[in-house]
Amino acid sequence: MDSTNTSSSSSSPSRYESQKRRDWDTFGQYLRNNKPPLSFPTFNPSHVLEFLHYLDQFGKTKIHIQTCPYFGVQNPPTACPCPFRQAWGSLDALVGRLRAAYDEHGGNPEVNPFGAPEVRRFLREVRDFQARSRGISYEKKRKRPKQQQQQQQQLQADQDHEP
Repeated sequence: MDSTNTSSSSSSPSRYESQKRRDWDTFGQYLRNNKPPLSFPTFNPSHVLEFLHYLDQFGKTKIHIQTCPYFGVQNPPTACPCPFRQAWGSLDALVGRLRAAYDEHGGNPEVNPFGAPEVRRFLREVRDFQARSRGISYEKKRKRPKQQQQQQQQLQADQDHEP
């Protein structure tokens, strides 16, 4: 399956395209090194999860275990023996790039293993645990309904025009 360059007419691919290609190559190497080796059409979401777990050994983010005295502390005063892991944001971005690369390499978007429910659930669990472990909130900001936004804009405009 050939890689296609979808960047603009520039001679070098964008940073995103380069990273996507590197990620795809790394995942392909992981599949080839699997025992037994796997090919493009034969891998599934469980192999994606194994790959994400494999990447943890190269992580640079300290994730405190629940028994650590610094569990939930944003800035611990001293070092602890807790493991380093891949940060949730890095994994989320990686899965997004691999999901796009899968589609570009001829995969069926309807059965993309990188977008499978178990992969999304895993990422959500990693995000939530890392947030608790490091004392960081990943609260999603809610969008206001358009009508409410328009009413607030009108109120603000009316207030700006008052003497």
